[in-house]
Amino acid sequence: MKTMLKDSQKQIGQFVAEDFRTAAVFSNYGIDFCCRGDRTVEEVCDKNDINVSELLGKLQNVLSSTTGQNIDYKSWPLDLLVDYIEKTHHRYVAKKVPVLLQFLDKLCNVHGENHPELFEINEHFKASAGELAAHMKKEELVLFPFVKKMVNATISQSGIQAPHFGTVENPIAMMKDEHDNEGVRFREIAKLTNNYTPPADACNTYRVAYAMLEEFEKDLHLHIHLENNILFPGAIKLEQQFG
Repeated sequence: MKTMLKDSQKQIGQFVAEDFRTAAVFSNYGIDFCCRGDRTVEEVCDKNDINVSELLGKLQNVLSSTTGQNIDYKSWPLDLLVDYIEKTHHRYVAKKVPVLLQFLDKLCNVHGENHPELFEINEHFKASAGELAAHMKKEELVLFPFVKKMVNATISQSGIQAPHFGTVENPIAMMKDEHDNEGVRFREIAKLTNNYTPPADACNTYRVAYAMLEEFEKDLHLHIHLENNILFPGAIKLEQQFG
């Protein structure tokens, strides 16, 4: 009983940071674990009329299971995590965006008359593509290099010059705001696509585009989770060591 009470006060992001397999449980309940991972289980359940005991039971089943790969991202050094995010998730976005833009334009031309929601989906994704490109560039040129600089200074036991942005919390606050914007945007895309369910008259391009959009959202969720719930708190804690 005490464990259940304690877990109900735990933040969603903490669950996922400790074991990413729990992300699937939260997703099944429509709970945002990446952008809004700072809410407690109890808080989310109260707001969405979800049975707390039922949700915690499903989380416990996942945590006690030995099946499924669970990468312990939380144990990684921050410079390794930065490299992983950039080489895995940033490159994924750069690779998939042009293909999805092409597919969505084609769907609007061919199916837009019967499915006007496609134009709105296309506009949302185009906005996301532009925002993500700028967002990732800021991380790669400003935030990530400073995180690596802090890690190297810790290893060499040397000091570090104060960054032009004052404290690492400033760019992190901006990145988190932009993450929130993408979370809202993709919730709207999911709604417009009926959770990525193609209509009965969908052609192969239609089906592939929806499948790719769903995959894109899932990758974005992991991408944002790694930053919001692991990298950013770690960077703030590391900076504090330099006074």
